[in-house]
Amino acid sequence: MNRKRILSGDRPTGRLHLGHLVGSLLNRVQLQEEYDCFFIIADLHVLTTQPEKAAVAQVAQNVRHIVLDYLAAGIDPERSTIFVQSAVPETYELSLLFQMLVTVPRLERVPSLKDMARDASLDVMPYGLLGYPVLQAADILLPRAHLVPVGKDNEAHVEVTREIARRFNRLYGKVFPEPEALLGELPVLVGTDGQAKMSKSRGNAINLSDDDEIVNRQVMNMYTDPQRIRVDIPGRVEDNPVFIYHDAFNPNLEELEDLKLRYRQGKVGDVEVKRKLAHAINRFLEPYRERRAKYEVQPGIVDDVLVEGIRRTRQIAQETMAMVYEAMGLYGPHLIKTHSMPPLRMEVPALAYC
Repeated sequence: MNRKRILSGDRPTGRLHLGHLVGSLLNRVQLQEEYDCFFIIADLHVLTTQPEKAAVAQVAQNVRHIVLDYLAAGIDPERSTIFVQSAVPETYELSLLFQMLVTVPRLERVPSLKDMARDASLDVMPYGLLGYPVLQAADILLPRAHLVPVGKDNEAHVEVTREIARRFNRLYGKVFPEPEALLGELPVLVGTDGQAKMSKSRGNAINLSDDDEIVNRQVMNMYTDPQRIRVDIPGRVEDNPVFIYHDAFNPNLEELEDLKLRYRQGKVGDVEVKRKLAHAINRFLEPYRERRAKYEVQPGIVDDVLVEGIRRTRQIAQETMAMVYEAMGLYGPHLIKTHSMPPLRMEVPALAYC
């Protein structure tokens, strides 16, 4: 392996939004030149909070949207590997083995799990959701990744992965690297409602593929300073979602400083500030929309990208599992190897998108 590897990805619960972009996606695009990149579309993770048939039925279409968003953002399938988690059966094998290396109290201390359960309106923690970080550790370590570009909310998951890698290596010998988390410049982007991080499930997100009209509507409904009930009342810029977004997406620093000054003085209304923010976001998203539209009209491009990505990932995954079983000395895999028994293989199913 000439270059170090990175692993990052998304759950296919909908289209990607600005929070994904600043939290992880921009880092992924930049790292393609330096690292061997694996980008996972983690459909098994969807089941941890949405196991219902209706939710699963939406996954295929959501996978398609995410691949198009990746391509539009600048992820190059010639240099990076994009794959679907459930198409790699070695993921199930490694996740099961890792479950033996972590305790329930350790997983209960992962702060984001309670947030995920709350967002999914779950009264009790399902076994699969509690084990989310273990499955994620398998995702990261199966390609033996060294770096994980993530948002701030997933940093604790990477630490669990590091602990599992250390324990495996200590018990059985060195197989896995201890991956590092790479945070975006703006690790968590607040939602348009100002109450929490931007999230598809909370309906407070601006998607990368949203058109001008949708962005305008989302921005005009944004939360601002609740104490400012008239234009002539001085407003608060700090922790104001509208200005947080201006700082992130408005490249016109002179305009932005003028807006902040007048807002603090009570000399500009929320409507003007929001209109200029909507204009800035639409200008920012324009190249993404153009590239996405170009890929959308190419028949079969999503299937081609995923099938090739699955093939590459399975090749590395099989190498990893051979190393794992040899290090552990499990008897079953030894029998298969020494008696020339063919290993189980999962045929990659036809990828159908409606």
